[in-house]
Amino acid sequence: MVDLLTQFRGEAGLALARAAIDELARHSAATSPTNYEIWTSYLAGANPELNREIETRLLRGEPFTDGVSEELFERYFAKTRLSAQMVEASASIARQLTDVITSLRGAGAQAGNYAGELHAAAQDMESGADPAAVRTILARLAATTREMVVYNRSLEQRMEASSRQVETLQTALQNVRVEALTDGLTGLANRKHFDEVLRARLAEAESTHAGLCLLMCDIDSFKRVNDTWGHQIGDQVIRYVASVLHAQAGGDFLAARYGGEEFALIMPRTELATAAKVAELIRATIKAKTLSRKSTGEILGRVTISLGVARRAPKESASSFISRADACLYQSKRAGRDRVTTETSLEPASAA
Repeated sequence: MVDLLTQFRGEAGLALARAAIDELARHSAATSPTNYEIWTSYLAGANPELNREIETRLLRGEPFTDGVSEELFERYFAKTRLSAQMVEASASIARQLTDVITSLRGAGAQAGNYAGELHAAAQDMESGADPAAVRTILARLAATTREMVVYNRSLEQRMEASSRQVETLQTALQNVRVEALTDGLTGLANRKHFDEVLRARLAEAESTHAGLCLLMCDIDSFKRVNDTWGHQIGDQVIRYVASVLHAQAGGDFLAARYGGEEFALIMPRTELATAAKVAELIRATIKAKTLSRKSTGEILGRVTISLGVARRAPKESASSFISRADACLYQSKRAGRDRVTTETSLEPASAA
């Protein structure tokens, strides 16, 4: 078994760091913390699944763009890091709650003592104390009351501080969850979020019998975009297409990056005719814009996408639903790209 800790320490650790930087240079990958973590883990053999994927990509001659790095990091590192953040935040909340409970118990003891003083004073007064004794009793009560006021004020401040801290930690946990469900390159929902929402929408549609449509789309000739303009421009094209989908994902629609240059749009309570109009609007909007290189103003041309749209069938599984929408998408590809195919227009082609 590989001793991973030994590899990251001393001379071995320095050698590993130098090797990782050499790999980044050899594959023209940016020297970012994300890439450094990926390649250090690869060289150390810390994650066999990551190593298999990198080696497969190397055999295919695929470049390691920012987009590829984002995907690898999200798949193999982000969940572990986010889980650690959630554990840390949860532990902090637990500590705050423990402090609150301790303070409340202390308040109960202080209130008990105060009640005891009141009871003792009442008994002394009832026994017919002389004026001097009454003054002593009142002085004692005044001192005890001041102590109680000070303690309560301190308790209130501690409770307010704990409340603010718990609210801050709750916000941190929510941010962690959002990060865990968001695609790093585009800001859209990632595959995990897509899968969760699709399952929920399928269950909802099954119980309410409302329409549910799924749009799948893919950037046309994306490999040519990368080969012609480079992978940084390819990533910019992905972001542009994502921004158009995001703009159309109003209400409770969910736009997601399904993987690579493929995207999805979940449309609850929507019938096929309406979903087809949304798909056509997305297609036309993306094609209408002439893209240019921001740094030089050089014209890059237009981007087109192919789209497929399907409506949920009764008792349909998520995988079946996705497969039918994908079939519509690839019919658009076969028919010449830059078009929308719905399941109704797919049926004659399938029958033929």
